[in-house]
Order: sequence, then C-alpha cells, then structure tokens
Amino acid sequence: MTITAPYADVGLIGLAVMGANLALNMESRGFTVAVYNRTAATTERFLTQQAAGRRVAGVDNLQALVAAVCPPRRILLMVKAGEAVDRLIAQLVPLMDSGDIIIDGGNSHYADTERRTAEVESRGLLFVGTGVSGGEEGALRGPALMPGGSPAAWPVVQSLLE
Repeated sequence: MTITAPYADVGLIGLAVMGANLALNMESRGFTVAVYNRTAATTERFLTQQAAGRRVAGVDNLQALVAAVCPPRRILLMVKAGEAVDRLIAQLVPLMDSGDIIIDGGNSHYADTERRTAEVESRGLLFVGTGVSGGEEGALRGPALMPGGSPAAWPVVQSLLE
C-alpha cells in the first residue's frame, strides 16, 4: 500500500488477539486502519499474515500512528487495563490535537474511565472508555460495546463503534 499521511480513519494500539481482530473487523466495514504494537515483530507478522491485502498499515512509533490518522483522530487502545492505559495516554496527549479522541477498549474500571475522561478533557481532547464483550470471535465479527466518557466524542466515534 502506498500511503501519505494522514490516510487512516482510525489508529489502533495493541495487536494481541482482541486488538488484531478489532482491526480486521473495522477494516471489513470500510475503515482504513493504522496499527501499532510495541513489539515490531508482532506488527509485521499481523501485516503479512492476517491483514495482508487489506486497508491496514503498520507504523513503528506513536508519533507516526497519530500522524497517520485523519483528524479528528480516533485512537483505540487495546492494551491491558490499568497502568498501561495511563502510560499510553500520557504519551499520546502531547502528540494529539484539540478534539482528537482516545478510546480505551481494555474494559477498564468505570472509576478509571471517569478519571481519565476528566484528565484528557482538561487537555482539550476527548476520551471514551468502552467495554468489549464477545471474546475474540466477537471482536472479529461484531462485539458488544459499552462506551462511556466524553459525550462530545459520540458523534465522531458512533460510526466506528456501531
């Protein structure tokens, strides 16, 4: 795929089973997806196997991921709930622009979502925390999603999450 930034409808971080299957699900519904995993070999394996021939492109750092996504940016975090989410938010916020959206798909505790929403909104960004139910098959074919967070984010993420 020949690409020029920005080109992707959504960015996704974390290519374990759930993240990889959600990326394929979004792509199958017409979205172009930029993906990043902290282990470059995981990204490369995903791109050459499951995502081969699809509208999915890999990047090797967070700055490139943010640059790849069309504004207002939608960046989906598919990492383990807890400290990993907080670390990624801290890394992403300085790279993003007002109105961009961080989506935590790691089934975080609602109190963490409320805290993160307030923190991210105070920086001019929007935040959505969403539960993802249905396991790896649901992620690939159609998960049950339970979003909460910044109400202003809904018009921008609705098509992606529905």
